[in-house]
Amino acid sequence: MSGSYSYVVLDVFTDTALAGNPLAVFPDAAEVPEREMQPLARELNLSETVFVLPAQHGGDARVRIFTPAAELPFAGHPVLGSAIVVGIGLGREHVTLETGAGPVPVALADLTEPVPSGWMHQPIPSWQPYERDAELLAALGLARHGLPVDAYVNGPTHLYVELADADELVALSPDLHMLGELGAVGVSCFTGAGLRFRTRVFAPGLGVSEDPATGSAAGPLAVHLARHGRIAFAQEIEIRQGAEIGRPSLLRARVLGTPERIERVEVGGSAVIVARGEFQLA
Repeated sequence: MSGSYSYVVLDVFTDTALAGNPLAVFPDAAEVPEREMQPLARELNLSETVFVLPAQHGGDARVRIFTPAAELPFAGHPVLGSAIVVGIGLGREHVTLETGAGPVPVALADLTEPVPSGWMHQPIPSWQPYERDAELLAALGLARHGLPVDAYVNGPTHLYVELADADELVALSPDLHMLGELGAVGVSCFTGAGLRFRTRVFAPGLGVSEDPATGSAAGPLAVHLARHGRIAFAQEIEIRQGAEIGRPSLLRARVLGTPERIERVEVGGSAVIVARGEFQLA
C-alpha cells in the first residue's frame, strides 16, 4: 500500500458533535486503489466509510460504501453524509449520488451553516415475511413480538421486530453470536406510537454490533408501519436511536403511495463535520 488520502469525519443524523453516527468520507478517492478500500474502512472501524469517485451514469458522484467487514450497495447515513460533503464541494443544494443500488437524489439545506441537513429519496425496498423469526426471537431473548417480522431489502437486508414498550427496548441484551449466524442482516427492534418511534439496530453479521443511527432502516420502517396501518402514507415519522450506546440520533422518514404501490421513500436528518485527516501509506 502507498499513497496519501484525505478524509472527513461527520456525525450524521444529529445536530451535535460526538453524537449521531460517525462516518468517514474520502471526498476525492479516484486515486485510492480498490484493494485498499476495505483495509482503510477496517482501520477506521466506523459503521461505514465512503469513497467518493467520479460519476459514471450522469450523477454528481459515485460512492462506494464499506463497513469494517464488507461493501454495501446502499446505506443511509453514508449517503446523507457523502451528499453533504459533495454538495459543499460543488456549492449545490441538489445532488445525485450513484450507489450500488442505483441513483439516489438528495435535497440539501444550510450547506454554509455549521449544521447542514438533507432529505434523500431512498431505493424502494422489496419485502417478504421472515421465515427464521423463532431463531431471531431466541437471539434477542424475546418471547414475543408485535407486528409480523418482515425482511426488507434496499441494499442491506433489515428485519423488523416490534417490542411492547421503551422499557423492553432499553433492556435488550441480544446474543450477538446468534444474531451473526442469521447472516449479513440488520435487526431493527422498534417501539412507539403516533408519529414517534425508538429503535435499536444490531448488525453483527455486517461487523457492527449496534448501530447508533441507521438511515437504510428508517425508510423501510416507515414502509412497514404504513403497510400494517400504524401510520398513514405521507405522514412524517420521528425515529430516535443510539441513546443506549451514548450516541443519540434523530432520523425522519416518510413513505408515499399505497400498500399496493410504494411511490417514494424519503429519509432526512442533519450532520456536522467533526474532523479532517489524512492517511499516509508508504
